Amino acid sequence: MATEVVVRSGLGYGPSGKLLDLYQPVGVPEPAPAVLLWHGQGPDERDVLGTVARAAAARGVIVLVPDWRPDAPDEGRAHLAESADFVRRNVADLGGDPERIVLAGWSRGAKAAVGVALNPEGFDNWRPRAVVGIAGAYATAAPSTGTVPLEDLRRNSGSLAPLPVWLVHGTTDPVVDVERSRELHTALEEHGWPASLAEVATDHAGVIMTEFVPERQRCLPSTADHAVEAGSLTADVLARAAGIARSE
Repeated sequence: MATEVVVRSGLGYGPSGKLLDLYQPVGVPEPAPAVLLWHGQGPDERDVLGTVARAAAARGVIVLVPDWRPDAPDEGRAHLAESADFVRRNVADLGGDPERIVLAGWSRGAKAAVGVALNPEGFDNWRPRAVVGIAGAYATAAPSTGTVPLEDLRRNSGSLAPLPVWLVHGTTDPVVDVERSRELHTALEEHGWPASLAEVATDHAGVIMTEFVPERQRCLPSTADHAVEAGSLTADVLARAAGIARSE
């Protein structure tokens, strides 16, 4: 496991002028697997994922966390597509492996990531190595595609090569019920897709090692036991999805 992570903050990634942060492990062989990690509903909240991104990078993966705006007229679709295009074009220059890119997201970002796996047409039919959905719901339209992931699974699974889908969800999540991930997990298995679901005793914020602070209207890093345990599990899943075995 890497013990040091270098962070490069505020890299521009596309025509929209949005920024991303790069979390890069020190001392791992290059090219390393990479994770593109999308935040949730709050606009331009890449910082919210900083703690879990750093934890995942410490396990040996390059993590890229872009800002995007779900409140944009297109619900952020252009930003998401630009970030994916940037990573695909530039990951090799950043020490990453273009053939080992995992697409991941939390909350609304989870729906966006899973949506691309099940309906890749709007992303140049790109298929990541794997997808990780963290505390997502999948029965309504994804901002990345404008289509419903569960419906895309039923419609497209016969024409798409299955890829691994890793799901993580807190069992006490009051924002997105854990049943939403259970529903997708069952549907994926029924359609022959390799899928896993990790459930952990935490809430919507704890699963990314944060807590929601009302006076800030934002999720901030947490040292609560449940959040540290849950966020560590999420970091493990991100690394394992990228092909890095868990260190005991």
